[in-house]
Formats: sequence, C-alpha cells, structure tokens
Amino acid sequence: MKARQQEMPGDQHPKARVLLGLWIFSIFTLFIIYLGSNEDGSVSITNITHKFYRYKPLLLPSEAPSLSLSPTPSPSSMPNTQKKTHCRDELEEALAGASTETNTVIITVANKAYTEGDKPMLDIFLDAFWLGEDTRPLKEHLLIVAVDQTAYERCLFLKLHCYKLQTEGVEFDGGEKLFMSEDFINMMWRRTLFLGDVLKRGYNFIFTDMDILWLRNPFPQLTIDKSLDLQISVDRFNGDQWSDNNPINTGFYMIRSNNNTIALYDEWYAEKDKSAGKKEQDVLYDLMRNGAFTRLGLRVRFLDTMFFSGFCQNSRDVMEVSTVHANCCRSIKAKVTDLMKVLHDWKKFKAYTDDDDMWEFQWSDHTACRDSWNTDAMTL
Repeated sequence: MKARQQEMPGDQHPKARVLLGLWIFSIFTLFIIYLGSNEDGSVSITNITHKFYRYKPLLLPSEAPSLSLSPTPSPSSMPNTQKKTHCRDELEEALAGASTETNTVIITVANKAYTEGDKPMLDIFLDAFWLGEDTRPLKEHLLIVAVDQTAYERCLFLKLHCYKLQTEGVEFDGGEKLFMSEDFINMMWRRTLFLGDVLKRGYNFIFTDMDILWLRNPFPQLTIDKSLDLQISVDRFNGDQWSDNNPINTGFYMIRSNNNTIALYDEWYAEKDKSAGKKEQDVLYDLMRNGAFTRLGLRVRFLDTMFFSGFCQNSRDVMEVSTVHANCCRSIKAKVTDLMKVLHDWKKFKAYTDDDDMWEFQWSDHTACRDSWNTDAMTL
C-alpha cells in the first residue's frame, strides 16, 4: 500500500488541482479581455492581435534597404558622386561634345558685334576653317562661348558646339565694346575665369580669338613637344622661342590641364582686383616678367610668327603659316576689311600652279587696321 501511495502522490488532493486550474484560467481570461477592450467597454479581436503583432508597412523597391556584404563606406571614402553630378552641367556637356580623344578643345568667344552684319566676324572665322589646309575636321572640336543671347542664338543656328556664358552683373548685349573700357576689361577677366574653370575640369584647350584665321591645322606645330605646359602667341617674335622677353598675346595659345597651369590661372585671376584699369593680357605679362612661370615650374614656349602670325608681324613664309591674327587693330570694321584681304590672298596662293609664283607671294597691306589708329573708336 505504501508503494502505491508513493507512485500516486497527487491523487490525495484532486479538488485542489481543479481549483488551481480554474483560478489560472480566470486570470488569463481577464487579461485577454483587458487587452481587447475599447474605450466604450466592448471587446475587439483586432485590438488583441495589434497588441501582439505591430504592422510594418511594405517598402517600395526604391525605399527597401539594399543587401550588401561590404561595410558602409564613410563619407570621405565614398566616390564623389555629388561632384560628378554637379560637373556634368551644361558646360561639361558642351566640353565633352567638342573635345578630342585627348580631352582637347578649341575655344573661342563670341558676342553680338561678332555675329551680326553683312559679313560678321564669325562667318569669316568659319570661312578659314573651310578654306584652310586640313582644318575642316577641326570645326568638330570648336566650342563657341557666347557672352550674349544674340551670339548664342547665331551659334545654335549654325549647328556648332555652343555654350552660353552667364555673367552676373555684366551686360554684354550692347554689341561692340570699346577697347580698354570697363565692359571690355570685365569681359576679358570673365573670360579668364571661365578658361580657368575649363582647366580645372581636366580639359586641355587651344584658345583662339575670333579675329584669327586658321589657314592650316596648327596641331602638328603644337604637339611636337608634349611636355610643354603653355604655348602662347606673340605680337612680334624676338627669335628665341624660350625667351620671356617676347611680347605675349593672349589671343591664341595652347595650354595643358595640370596642377601648374591651374595654379597659374588662380594666381592670374587673383590679380584682377589689384590691377584696376589693366586688361588681363598685361597682368599675365607682368606675372611672367616677375618670374611666375619659373616659380610655378611651367614649361612655356613662345610661338614664332612665321607659323602663328598677325598684323603686327606678317609671317615670313606663306607655305608654313598656320594662323593670321588681326592684332594691332582697333575696330571690328577694320579687322573685317583686312581679314577679307587675307582670305583673298590665301585663295590666290592656293590657286598658284607655278613654284615661282609661290615664292613671289606677298601679303596685302593691312591698310584698314593701320588707319584705324587714326580714329577715336578703340574697339575690340
């Protein structure tokens, strides 16, 4: 009997077990009723389930967190996508569209005065690309930077690579700018700032004034030595292509994008507010004469006027000349007149069939530009 009692110890209190079960069930029921009760005292199954399961909204594909096994990069180590997005603006699109495989662009600046009239400067400029030797393909790499709406619309009409330069506080729609006037100087400095921006975007470029005729492809002359940082035209060549005694002309030059040239442009533009009344070319000349090129480690070549000539000094050899610049001239009207003469001379030269005729070739006198110095209109 004792063994039987040891096997079934719980059977001695069956009523206690029943009462304990009823008590536990009552407590659980009251708890469930409390969870599901509304403010009006009614019981809702929805309230009960919401207490145990909190709803999580579905994420759209764009909102869903991505699964990645790699750690989240810090802001400093992430690719600078914001910078790329910012740089891929209208200017970047224009530069990319015009650049060569070596990230080189030909840049010129146009305003209303250069795009209007019976024979505007822009048309003469483009005529030279058509008539020159090996110059037609270069037009595909030419970017016209328009400083006013008229020039921009004309550029678009001609289906060229165009960029509208926005200039706060300076209105360039007035047409021809008086040489050394406040608007003229402001436009030159704005041009310098713009070209510095082009360098900072990693583009090499040839800058050319629009009053320059490209009679031959200049790249063979400019790419002989790829270590050169800057190759710049001069008004009169002194015979030494490495001499900083040459009178530089910023109307035509080739420059490579690197830290040294960017530093030059930064230093150049920083002189703007300290050089009241000076055009940017004079400021660059002063920097050069004060040793800036050497200090910044720049390799600079000064271009021989035999190849890169102008009205200040004609090329000595029509069979070698690449460009002709209407420098040493005051007015647009005079430049147009004498540049048309140059194109006529060029056509005549190209029509020669006898070598003796070629050796007897001479440029026409730049009469209109010479006479322009006797007038009061000092214009770009």
